[in-house]
Amino acid sequence: MEKYDVVIIGAGVVGTAVARFLSRYDTRVLVIEKEEDVCSGTSKANSGIVHAGYDAKSGTMKARMNVRGAELIRELSETLDFPYRNNGSLVLCMQEEELPGLQALYDRGITNGVKGLRILSRKEVLKLEPAVSESVCGALYAPTAGTVCPFGMTVAFAENAAENGVCFRFLEAVSEINKKRDTGFLVMTDKGEVCARAVVNAAGLYADVFHNMVSSEHLTITPRRGEYVLLDKEAGGLIRHTIFQLPGKLGKGVLVTPTVHGNLMVGPNAEDVEEKEDTETTAAGMEDIKARGLKSVPTLPYQKMITGFSGLRAHGDTGDFVIGEVSGCEGFFEAAAIESPGLTAAPAIGEYLAELIAKKYGLKEKTGYKETRKGFTEVSKLPASERAELIRKNPLYGNIVCRCEEISEGEIVDAIRRPIGAKSMDGVKRRVRQGMGRCQAGFCTPRAMEILARELNIPVSEVTKNRPGSELLRKEQG
Repeated sequence: MEKYDVVIIGAGVVGTAVARFLSRYDTRVLVIEKEEDVCSGTSKANSGIVHAGYDAKSGTMKARMNVRGAELIRELSETLDFPYRNNGSLVLCMQEEELPGLQALYDRGITNGVKGLRILSRKEVLKLEPAVSESVCGALYAPTAGTVCPFGMTVAFAENAAENGVCFRFLEAVSEINKKRDTGFLVMTDKGEVCARAVVNAAGLYADVFHNMVSSEHLTITPRRGEYVLLDKEAGGLIRHTIFQLPGKLGKGVLVTPTVHGNLMVGPNAEDVEEKEDTETTAAGMEDIKARGLKSVPTLPYQKMITGFSGLRAHGDTGDFVIGEVSGCEGFFEAAAIESPGLTAAPAIGEYLAELIAKKYGLKEKTGYKETRKGFTEVSKLPASERAELIRKNPLYGNIVCRCEEISEGEIVDAIRRPIGAKSMDGVKRRVRQGMGRCQAGFCTPRAMEILARELNIPVSEVTKNRPGSELLRKEQG
């Protein structure tokens, strides 16, 4: 039976953040993930917003982790070389009588420690963002807000953790956790058993399942679905800041934001659903998002929509993040009910839990810890001379596979060969954006499949979209 010091359940953005910060210490860490890759659950579909921290109720873990997380993302985007843009945000107020709501957000943000907040007049807002509605009365400006690539950040955490000795196992589902009196935990999966001194529950929508295995204090997580509309890069320059709507009598509005890759995104709505895998999109949901987005930016060019998608948030019944060591179960740590602003908070949660575990078990920092990580080569963004030299050294970088995003064969090969490399089409897409452009993989899929099959040494008929069973080709019988 394998033995580890720490077993982390879940390889989403929180689980990989915990792994990355724990990899600083001289300890054996294993991450177990039921899907085929990192960033395959809640982390894969969200707005990519780095929230400033004025929204969360003061004194909560949400507020604390949000503000610290926003700081860490700015730092880690340099250290771990993943896409981040400090574009700031505006919360628009459309009714004079609702202006006190802006002041309440400002006051809360100051209490939470958010820096640089200002309330802007109508004139100041329109000067910053001429495309927003003429009905705007004022806005809360948060210069510390930003946008990040959720895939890029999660992959960066995982790669850096792996380079520092963390083990990852995919397509393995945890089925049961038993607390052993003196030796920690017995973690049972569909592929065997693992012993661990400590367990970290970072299982996203399924965190309540594992929490309830070890705690008498019941936790319920409800899947909350949010749908999004993604517009082509031609629309990406319409606005510069992330635009929120001040919650009013008709509820909370949707956001409009440029993405870190240059697209424009609108959403999400919010609907509680029963199934933890229910990520369908609906015609009614798409139309609702479009209508509400127009209230902020009346000239949104929805004719440039290239895709719609939905994600699930892990909405807990406590009103706050559930983070720390579970009462009555020594050595069982968790990050549960991590809904918005969970993406922003993730590195802070990782830092916090790693420090708790290190202190409890007297862990020492390892020698030779590699703090930095080099991100993926983006051929299309290189100066002409550097691009030419790169192609001279490796001609694969000159073979463009994805025309929309200008992704080369060399970049796809990198996505497969790097630590925690891609094993599926979605895995390639999340790392280097092949298939994320205007045609949504309509042109580049066949060639990308051939490359993936060649690099994995499998028949092209075995190439999957994600997990086994999602093969893109079907073998004819007979």
